[in-house]
Amino acid sequence: MTQEEIIRKAEEKAGEDALIARILAGERDLFHELIRPYERILYSMVFSMLGNEADAEDAAQTAVIQAYMNLEKYRGESRFSTWLITIALNEGRSRLRKVKSLREDSIDAIGEEADGDYTPALLTDWREIPSEVLERKEVREHLQKAIERLPLIYREVLVMRDMEGLDMEETARSLCVTTTVVKVRLHRARRMMQRGLAPLLKRYAPKGKGWLGGWS
Repeated sequence: MTQEEIIRKAEEKAGEDALIARILAGERDLFHELIRPYERILYSMVFSMLGNEADAEDAAQTAVIQAYMNLEKYRGESRFSTWLITIALNEGRSRLRKVKSLREDSIDAIGEEADGDYTPALLTDWREIPSEVLERKEVREHLQKAIERLPLIYREVLVMRDMEGLDMEETARSLCVTTTVVKVRLHRARRMMQRGLAPLLKRYAPKGKGWLGGWS
């Protein structure tokens, strides 16, 4: 993280902390201003977990209500967004536990070091898929299904890092894991996306353009 980014994040946190202090002092109408920048990521996170628009809207709204009711418990030790996203993640997980038993292999005991982000070798980065290809309904639907098929621990990281652009440290704090775990999970999530998307995307890859790596 650059010095400029560190300064910007510190300024943003100071502004949010001041806003929270005003809300707790009685200016409750300011809560929507506090929440507004994070509405999309809350919905995206729970939708990626639940796979249903109505359920995602309800879960995101529940998370916001929980944040409002428990705002005094926010201690300011991390960014407000990290605290808020954690509430949404817990709400999504709670709903999932009610409908199915999650059986996922734990990768918290990692036997490999990870420096920097990873991308699959052949599909350089699924985010580089050309916009004209993403405009195709078939591709968009296939993309959403590929995300929904990811095990939850990988889906969470992919949405937070690749789709919502959270940095490595904030993602790790939200998920209560180390940055190394985030890097490895993201690497594996991108490889799963590669395998899921490549057969379809290969049909749309322009010859010689290279956005599908060695497959075009």
